[in-house]
Amino acid sequence: MVASLVIGIIFLVLGLALRYWINRRKFYRRGPMGAEGFSSYESSVFIKFIESVGKWIAYAMIIFGLLALWAYSREKKEKEKQVIKNRKNSSIIKQNLITILT
Repeated sequence: MVASLVIGIIFLVLGLALRYWINRRKFYRRGPMGAEGFSSYESSVFIKFIESVGKWIAYAMIIFGLLALWAYSREKKEKEKQVIKNRKNSSIIKQNLITILT
């Protein structure tokens, strides 16, 4: 149960950090006129391809992290329901024992 919480937080933070890092690199690559500066056409194509793949990986990590956090919340709710159900059952058993003994 706690593992899904830890995994969810780690993947969410890593996905957001990866997106931030890619967008920051893109921002600082721009010149004063807003055009991105590359040393050659090949590096432009390669870097843009790697960044787009990185963004898709970041999106997947964010979605996976959110799903893990959602699974953790569902597990927590189910566990709370079981605890409440067990308390009700134990109180009913106690009442039955009291009525049998008296």
